Order: sequence, then C-alpha cells, then structure tokens
Amino acid sequence: MAKNTQQFINAHRDDNFAVHGGSVYDEEITLERVTETLDFLCKVYREDISNNGVSRLHDVEFISRHFDFYRWSPDINTAQSIAKKSTNKVKSRMLNAIPRDKIFLTKYYTKLLSASSVKTAEFNQALYQIPFDEMHLALSDADKLKTELTRFKFTRQQVIAGALSAENNQGKALAKPLVWISEEALHDVLLQGTGVLDVDGDIRYFNVHRNNGIPYDYAIGKREQARYWYFAEVKGILGYGDEIDEKIAIKPQVTFAGNVKQLGLGKLFMVSYDIDGNAYSRLGVLADQGGAFDNNLFQLDMLVDSYRGWRDYHQANKHLPDYSKAWLLLKKH
Repeated sequence: MAKNTQQFINAHRDDNFAVHGGSVYDEEITLERVTETLDFLCKVYREDISNNGVSRLHDVEFISRHFDFYRWSPDINTAQSIAKKSTNKVKSRMLNAIPRDKIFLTKYYTKLLSASSVKTAEFNQALYQIPFDEMHLALSDADKLKTELTRFKFTRQQVIAGALSAENNQGKALAKPLVWISEEALHDVLLQGTGVLDVDGDIRYFNVHRNNGIPYDYAIGKREQARYWYFAEVKGILGYGDEIDEKIAIKPQVTFAGNVKQLGLGKLFMVSYDIDGNAYSRLGVLADQGGAFDNNLFQLDMLVDSYRGWRDYHQANKHLPDYSKAWLLLKKH
C-alpha cells in the first residue's frame, strides 16, 4: 500500500488537488516528510519480511521512537451543520454525537455481488462503461467538453430509467453495459466505488471511472443521490486517481479514504480506540477519497474487506467503534 501510494505521488507531482503537504497543517508538514514516511514504511516492511519476523509496525515502542505524532481534532461545527440538513435520522444522530477529541471513524467495503453478463428480470441495471462519445478522450480533454458529452447530461435516476439504452435513443445505445446487476446492488456499488462481482460463476472487479459531475450530497440517502458513476473493469481494488490505469491499488485494513484535497494524499494516520476496556491502535495510509469527504475534516473511512451485504459486514465489524482518536504520523528527522 505504502509503495503503491508513493509511486503515484512520485509520478503525479503536478496533481495539485492531492499531492501536497496538506492545507490544514503548519509548515512542518511537508510533502517531503510524507514521502520520507512512506519510504520508511516500505523499508521496515521489507526488512521484517526478509527476517521472517513480526512486523515492527505492530510494536508501540517502535512507533513512538520513530514517528512524530500530530493530533487530529474533528471539525465539529461542519459535522453539526450537515446533521441539521440531513434527512437521515441515524446519520444526524451520529454526526451530532462526534466527541470533541475523536473523529468519526466509518468503515467501507467492496460489495460482493451476484451479476449477469446479460440483462434479466432480476439483473436489470447495467454498470456502464464511459459513453461512446468520450471513449478516446483523456479526462482533461473530456472536461473541456462538458456541455457536449453524454456523461454530464443525465442524473442517476435518469440512467436507471433507461436514458442510455437503445430503446430510448432511436435504437442506438449511448454507452456499453459492462455487466448487469440489480437496482439495489447498483446503489450500493455506486456508494462503495468498487464491485467484486460473481458474473455467471467468475469473480470480476469493477471500479468507478468517471462521474456525471454532480456532487455527492452528504445530507441525503444513497437512492436519492443524483451523482452517477461510469465504470471500468479492473484487476483489483483501486483507490485515488483520475485515469483508471493510474489509480492506486489499495488493500483492506491498511487503507483510509478521506478528504484528500485538504489533508493531502499519502498521509499515515493512526487511529486508537478501546474495546471492552482494552486499547487498540491501527495504522493506515490515506489513499482513497469520495464525494462524502468534500469539506469534511471530521471523518476517516477505513477499508475493511469485501462482503455480500450489511449483515455480513456488520457481523465482522460490529466490535469496531464509531469514533476514534486520530493522529497524523511522520517519520522523525
């Protein structure tokens, strides 16, 4: 994970959105220190593997000796402002309950879904490839043609109703269906960003590629979101990146999604919490994002694993808390 993120940063120094020291820290937090920290993580990991030993990154004394800690206090005011506007009572309650000394620690997962290579009564919604009119356009070129391109013309609800289908476009579809899933599964995979799909007995991965330009609305539920993503088939789970072949390959348990724009890509965070009176800490790299993190400095989202649905996810993660102390870690000079 650290290696993949480091490679992305080195190859995209001109990505002013994500590749920087962060806009919420002082001048001590530089991009150089972030990359030094990622280099150190990779070095320790390689050495521990070659020595067939337990990872030193699980040793509290080792972490304390080699890293500087910068405490993260949540932006309570923004969280409570969103809570007031939210139509979701559970979300409002959880946002209002964020402690002053802890962040909102959510968990996300990739959906294990059943799918079909052809449209059926059950699997009646497509994961669409980017529309035909921009198949050969780089993202930067496509963004210059927003008003002309199919991708920006339709909301999620319009696509679900068939706006891209041949039936509604004089016999000519506007985008290629990659695979077919149920409508409920579509909402889930649009929210999670990655689908791990059992397609007629074969496991295949699909990742969000480009969206319709409509922002994610934190105050409403997943089915009401107008934001819609087009997909691409990939080899595994992917995180941050614009072009699909440049996105960061990420792994469960060591990846955080968050406000990349303000925090900066590649930050190493430690979250700490109590379970049944016992203290636990875990490390993860900020290597993913999402629309829910725009202007959001009260939350991190931890990638946990792949699950069929809420019941499986909840059973595996119900012991994890909703709020956690959090620190940014940087290698000591």
